[in-house]
Amino acid sequence: MMCEVCDAVIREKQRLTLLDSPIGDGDHGIGMSRGMTKAKTELEKTDSFLYIEDIFFRMGRTMIGIMGGSSGVVFGTMFMGAASGEEKSPELTAESFAVMMRKSLEKVKERGRSKQGEKTMVDALEPAVLAMEASSSKDLPRLMGIAADAAEKGAEATRDMIARHGHANTLGERALGHPDPGAVTVTIIFRAMENYLLCMDSSLELP
Repeated sequence: MMCEVCDAVIREKQRLTLLDSPIGDGDHGIGMSRGMTKAKTELEKTDSFLYIEDIFFRMGRTMIGIMGGSSGVVFGTMFMGAASGEEKSPELTAESFAVMMRKSLEKVKERGRSKQGEKTMVDALEPAVLAMEASSSKDLPRLMGIAADAAEKGAEATRDMIARHGHANTLGERALGHPDPGAVTVTIIFRAMENYLLCMDSSLELP
């Protein structure tokens, strides 16, 4: 599933770069593609992981090491944050994933010193986490869809926000009308997870 996440972000390299060009340094898509390419390579080197958290940790550590810059730090923290704490999960479930993403959100907010409403990836990640926590669904693909839908709404809402961090912070109202590329990337990640799980469910139903 996480290799599919890598592929999904890599495919969106050009779109993410175009989104970043008016309000950032124009390198978000390039950096994310480079980080995800290396992360996928690292994941494929290992035949198996004992715990789900090990996969997220490996991804995050690799992204921070290869990407550099703020995107590398915050997205690396997103994945490594999900792996923080002493509890380890040998199997991914709706409950364990929601807990992991709560830890991820808190680490991202701490590392980036950001909160919802400041035109960052938090504006997509926090709604996704809250939506999962509010849901009673134990179906993992369904929960991923709920998270992806909430992230999309959050990312779209950043169009009407004035940035408080990074290069976009210097633009003031000129950043209005442009969604935050990091928030869009969070949406891509959750949607890729959902699509992969739905495909897996469909294949299991075939005779």
